[in-house]
Amino acid sequence: MSLSQFKTLTTSRAGILCGAALAAAATATWVEVQARRAERKHPPSGQIIDVDGARLHYVERGHGPPVLLIHGNAVSLADFEASGLIEKLALDHRVIAIDRPGFGYSTRPRDRLWTPTAQASVLQSALKTLGVERPIVVGHSMGTLIALAMALDNPTDVGSLVLLGGYYYPTVRIDALLTTPVAIPVLGDVMRYTVTALSARALLTRSVEVMFSPGKVPASFFPILSREMLLRPVQLRANAEDAAFMIPAATASSARYKQLELPVTIIAGAADKVVDVDAHSRRLHRDVPQSKLVVVPGAGHMVHYADPESVVAAVKAGGADVDTPVASLAQQTDTKQLPDAEPAFV
Repeated sequence: MSLSQFKTLTTSRAGILCGAALAAAATATWVEVQARRAERKHPPSGQIIDVDGARLHYVERGHGPPVLLIHGNAVSLADFEASGLIEKLALDHRVIAIDRPGFGYSTRPRDRLWTPTAQASVLQSALKTLGVERPIVVGHSMGTLIALAMALDNPTDVGSLVLLGGYYYPTVRIDALLTTPVAIPVLGDVMRYTVTALSARALLTRSVEVMFSPGKVPASFFPILSREMLLRPVQLRANAEDAAFMIPAATASSARYKQLELPVTIIAGAADKVVDVDAHSRRLHRDVPQSKLVVVPGAGHMVHYADPESVVAAVKAGGADVDTPVASLAQQTDTKQLPDAEPAFV
């Protein structure tokens, strides 16, 4: 290669790199503008409290026995508003729904690993700040691991558990592999403002459809939760970190499930395409003898939308007794270790 050819090639490569850098910078700026615009359009609906170095956003409704609602990945406490669960439970209970660290309007400081155990600790501190004692804890999807951590680590502080569409045992997680780079500091920061920001937008509608399948996505879902609020870099980071911690957390927690002595109600959609019902809900029912199992026919992962009445009934009963006509199926079905499909929204 002649000197002139080398200079031409070098100049060409430098131009490509410069152009890529400018495109990335432009994308990052656009992503930040979209995030700030979404926050202005959808301001916090509740209150903010400072707890253990994190700022937590929560809403509180109603009066009566306390209930804590813990949402899953990708969404925020607004998921319980969109499903109507807060409104239904608030008729007879003091309902507290909290944005988990990194979701909605809650912060996720980088001074610790935000495992389910760490999140459980912060939520318990928040409850003490709010003067809440022995609540019924309702967790959905990823929120079930946090609810279980609360009950396992501080059993006297939890009245009962109501677990919805949960991931309880270590099974194959495609999202844990795909999203790990997004959880890595620096590299993940760049990705969340560039390639991941764009890919998440392209996949969001399909991912939500899988969550609700075989049902339809409710018309109120995106208007209440806001697409852009779900796609902010801070929330993409929280999603990725939680996905990375899911398998280790389920491994550690599942070895302790037999220690649970409080009432537990397990509710799952029979047609859940995100978390396999046999490998998780039915297996947990076998491992926790005092548990009750409700498998809702025709319902998917968002079982609290498909059958909020079962959730309300379980909460009203304190998790001690609900009508579970299909619970006996759990005793007849062998656990199947199946890979979970489309699991990023857990």
